[in-house]
Amino acid sequence: MTEVVGSGTKSAEDMTRAQAAEAMRRILDGDPDPTTLGAFWLANRWKHNTAEELAAVTDEMCDRVEYATPDADPVDCGANYDGKGRTAILGVAAGVVAAGAGTPVVAHSGDRVPTQKGDAYKHVLDALGVATELTPGDSADMVDETGFGFYYQPAFNPAVADLFDRRDRMGVRTFVNTVETLANPAGASVHLGSFYHLAFAKKVVETFAQSAFHDLDRVIMFQGMEGYDDIRPGYTKVADWSADGDFADYEIETADYGMDFEEADLRVDDVAADSARLTEDVVAGDRTDHWHDAVALNAAVRIYAGGDADSLSDGLDAARAAIDDGSAAAVLDDLRAF
Repeated sequence: MTEVVGSGTKSAEDMTRAQAAEAMRRILDGDPDPTTLGAFWLANRWKHNTAEELAAVTDEMCDRVEYATPDADPVDCGANYDGKGRTAILGVAAGVVAAGAGTPVVAHSGDRVPTQKGDAYKHVLDALGVATELTPGDSADMVDETGFGFYYQPAFNPAVADLFDRRDRMGVRTFVNTVETLANPAGASVHLGSFYHLAFAKKVVETFAQSAFHDLDRVIMFQGMEGYDDIRPGYTKVADWSADGDFADYEIETADYGMDFEEADLRVDDVAADSARLTEDVVAGDRTDHWHDAVALNAAVRIYAGGDADSLSDGLDAARAAIDDGSAAAVLDDLRAF
């Protein structure tokens, strides 16, 4: 496994698609010796994976994913599974608001995934009293019944979940951290994700394009807070790709929407508990401060990504209306009752 990728940046060579696929099959089968696997993961981290390699790895993973496609076609939100540690998770509130505005949304995550092992979607939903440890079929029903759905990695992607201990012992991110976010367990036609720099966003787009398993209509990725799918205060870089081959990158400036807050304003003491409390407050219409603005803008991105708004401004109007007329609060009530 390590002969091709080498032992450093100078000796590294890229794998062929067949080699990358074979490597992932062996990893998911538990075949490699732990030392060999660690060396292989680390060598790939040094050399950086190509889109072709990632597409092959993704397809091998997806071949073992249990898919459950709802009748609705939701926006797929695959935020980094290893979570956050400093700022509130806005994606639950944003997804609930978007669902209230008529754009179905799916989120998926694991539970304390290495390396950061921070709070993720699951933990905010748990704090809200929403069921998370569902079968994929139940997750699909949740989407159709409420407009928002959560898929739990150990249920829909057990082969990757079983790698937890080996990933934990690595102590650094591997390509698994990238591809697990691309599983798309609801079979959505739109993916919304995050990146650390634009070159990585382009690589993810190319990965989807070269994947034999996925057939997406649109991919929108942005440089989110803590690598998560939350728009940053101030400046956020966005990459927007459609299946006809168009690729655009642009910026979101929160000041352009009359919003005045900084990342420090979105810091919390307890990420899961405080994010849940703020979700309740915002969707109930009890806040008109920067938390309301941050959630509404992130909901607007989901509404726009789903094609239900022609611009972020229109999406923002729809998000605010869903909060004001009680539609968002109704979605949260339905989720708790599911």
